[in-house]
Amino acid sequence: MSDATTLDQADAMIEKAWGRPIDELETLAVRRPVEDPLLRSAMHIRSSLVVSNNAVAVLQDRLHALTRAGHVPAFYDLERITSSAVDLRVAQAESRIALQAISHVIEAREAAVTADRAPSLSLAQAAVARSAHAPRALGQPPDQPAPSAAVRPTVATTGPGR
Repeated sequence: MSDATTLDQADAMIEKAWGRPIDELETLAVRRPVEDPLLRSAMHIRSSLVVSNNAVAVLQDRLHALTRAGHVPAFYDLERITSSAVDLRVAQAESRIALQAISHVIEAREAAVTADRAPSLSLAQAAVARSAHAPRALGQPPDQPAPSAAVRPTVATTGPGR
């Protein structure tokens, strides 16, 4: 998976979660950060992903230049190749972590939306349950509680007669 795809995946996830294009969401995150702090978090993580993505592109270009076909690297190029490869791996890992962090922010947003709906859903269910009961006329006494069951004392039987 290339890192440009990682940025594209992040953009697609964010656009799908908020239902707007990235450019519009960037503007909203800057202008109204208090209204949607999870959007601000996702866009902040996305900006670090953009930096990682650019680092990956630069490091890939450097490695391609150092290891191009027909070119025999000099002894001093081996250190540059090795350090560029390590830096590339780190940048790719940072990109994957940023993508995972964005998915966690989106999951938190979905959980918050679900939690906000839960009380209204239970209130609606309770209203439906109450409406199923027949209304009583004004002045009619409330339903009488059911009579309690008679309680008999228990007789303990002891001895060999039982």
